Amino acid sequence: MKSFSAHGKLLLTGEYLVLHGATALALPTKLGQSMAVETTLSPSLQWNASTPSGHWFSATIHPETLEAITTDDPGKAAKLCQILKAVRKLNPSAFQQGLRFETHLEFNTDWGLGSSSTLLSLLSQWAKVNPYELLKMTMGGSGYDIACATASSAIHYRLDKDQPLVQPAAFNPPFVDRLFFVYQGKKQHSSDEVKAFNRHWAEADLSSELQTISELSMALPSVTYFEDFCTLLQVHENILSHCLDRKPVKTQFPDFEGSMKSLGAWGGDFLLAATELPFEEVCNYFKTKGLTTIFKYQDLIL
Repeated sequence: MKSFSAHGKLLLTGEYLVLHGATALALPTKLGQSMAVETTLSPSLQWNASTPSGHWFSATIHPETLEAITTDDPGKAAKLCQILKAVRKLNPSAFQQGLRFETHLEFNTDWGLGSSSTLLSLLSQWAKVNPYELLKMTMGGSGYDIACATASSAIHYRLDKDQPLVQPAAFNPPFVDRLFFVYQGKKQHSSDEVKAFNRHWAEADLSSELQTISELSMALPSVTYFEDFCTLLQVHENILSHCLDRKPVKTQFPDFEGSMKSLGAWGGDFLLAATELPFEEVCNYFKTKGLTTIFKYQDLIL
């Protein structure tokens, strides 16, 4: 049996604009996904997936057609089979024998921490294929989440002529005890959000915004004062607010004592709350707003 692991992700800076060449600051999470693979006497492929809640879905897959023979979730099985076919195109010898795959996702599938990107990374590790090529053939996107899956620390990520450039980022702020991640209770479909953004800005000149966001992404790791960090968060929010024609997330929580920044697709997923309030008060505040999934920075980020 062979085992593989991949980290989840959070995009601290550069959402949307990373697809257009902006440098982003991305954070791999302690929560991710693992996969164990073993050979079997059965000619078919067996797939069993679980989450913290237990069983997720299972499928028996034909080794030649890579179509589901039986499954308890046709939708998920269809997406999986699409990915497996792409893996085989990149490595034709990947599925030449009976195999059993066991995957375990360590976070809620609604959180947007990378259930798809971690799976692509796991399969790429197992089949020894390029994960970025697999991403292009399946889900699409900038690829920062693929980079996070195998990163050991924060990274700076940029696309240069569609090629990923990844560098470690020494992001270890001395005020991590004032940073919290709050799940907004609504899973966002990043692909739909990005398509809407691209349609809106198809003819626009984003060079100024790209440069500012890139400079901000590069500057954040060296910020040592909490107030300066909060100021940069606000600058980032204002730029994206203009680009998206949406109000910053802080307008939804005007009485919160601190700064806020949207993470990933705006309108859902996680937000970053930067505050001098103790964790208990942060939890109490958001619970009054109906939000109960709250992490300390150090409990979530690798």
